[in-house]
Amino acid sequence: MSRIIIMGAGPAGLTAGYAAVKKGLDPVIFEQDRQVGGISRTVDYKGFLFDIGGHRFFTKSDEVKRIWREILGPEFLTRPRLSRIYYKNRYFYYPLKPMNALVNLGPWEAGRVVLSYTAAQFRPSREIVTFEDWVSKNFGKRLFQVFFKTYTEKVWGVSCRELQADWAAQRIKSLSLFKAILDAFGLMKGAKVTTLIDEFQYPKRGPGQMWAKAQEHIENLGGRVDLNTRVERVTHREGKVLSVIVRSALGREEVSGDHFISSLPLRELILSLTPAPPGQVIRAAEALRYRDFFTVGLIIRKETIFPDNWIYVHSPEVRVGRIQNFKNWSPWMVPDNRCTSLGLEYFCFDTDEIWARSNTELINMAIEELEILGLAARVEVTDGTVIRSHKTYPIYDAGYKENIKTLRDYLSSFSNLQTIGRNGLHRYNNQDHSMLTALRSIGNIIGEPHSVWDINADEEYHEAG
Repeated sequence: MSRIIIMGAGPAGLTAGYAAVKKGLDPVIFEQDRQVGGISRTVDYKGFLFDIGGHRFFTKSDEVKRIWREILGPEFLTRPRLSRIYYKNRYFYYPLKPMNALVNLGPWEAGRVVLSYTAAQFRPSREIVTFEDWVSKNFGKRLFQVFFKTYTEKVWGVSCRELQADWAAQRIKSLSLFKAILDAFGLMKGAKVTTLIDEFQYPKRGPGQMWAKAQEHIENLGGRVDLNTRVERVTHREGKVLSVIVRSALGREEVSGDHFISSLPLRELILSLTPAPPGQVIRAAEALRYRDFFTVGLIIRKETIFPDNWIYVHSPEVRVGRIQNFKNWSPWMVPDNRCTSLGLEYFCFDTDEIWARSNTELINMAIEELEILGLAARVEVTDGTVIRSHKTYPIYDAGYKENIKTLRDYLSSFSNLQTIGRNGLHRYNNQDHSMLTALRSIGNIIGEPHSVWDINADEEYHEAG
């Protein structure tokens, strides 16, 4: 029986393990955290459940849908979607609704947006390099300034002139202002506009429930999942990986395998290889950048606060970028119906001053910003917690494509090593894409020909369907 060493127990790693045991293989999964799920884990704080980022479950893949049903069964709910943009003390529906946008912007600003959009459609095309270029060309300069610039720079921590156009093309390719207006008036025939779905599936007790259940299935079928175990080194010789050296509370251990699958951040994987890769490969890995993230979870003594699943906060006077309302994701996320739990999301680098602040300082900051936004008063907040997440978002900055090509070419020299998932491919994947990369990696092991790197490489955001 082939032993498969899997590095990381997020959606990609666990899907690989689940597929492996069902194929009669012997997976061993190493995860440095104390629970599975990666950024799709659910954190339990005094019975209140916090999702790290808000993870909708949607896919075009029947294969992925089948796995979700197999793992979770009736605990998988269908939930309505509502999300809005908070900007200048007003709420804008997202997707845009013309009358709502017109009233909130006012006739003067709305006119400027429409004129700017119209001008962009007739402007001669030019080279599209940056996020700003792409959005301005597709939506008009004014809408970029009103709705995209502040929020995008909050999330990524770089100028929209530095962030590459690839990110916009992948995430919002087929959304247009014209289509959004038609959709709002019920005039869109056939397929829904990308990003405009109005319902999604969600585990009863958050996404972590899905991945904890996946861990159970893997272990019940003979697989192994080791938590609190960090992969320190990956040893190789003559184009073949031989073993991983891991560290846990029991000390260091070397574990051999026949095949190796990594969902670790590419930078970490490359720097763990022993012997070390060539200099240009190390430099390419070190040049990759990631955006870190933390959620301040607040418990508030109010039955309802706003009707949305989440809101985007585009206003520059606060640092919070997005606010999740977990009770509206699933009522089972909140044990006391008299309360509401919010997740205020902050995007930063782990070298930033804000990352080093104490939990008490961050909770106080979040309460102050909640008051500024008019969502709750300090006296209504009964408790809070902070959840930090490293390397949450791979950054599409200048030069990243060339660096990825260098790493991909080098990794292709190994006959028994594959990389999967969001960080394993340095690609802004959804859960279903990460799962598909895992399924294809197991397919490759049993002799099927798949290119894992080409999944979700067509710059299409697979949300419609």
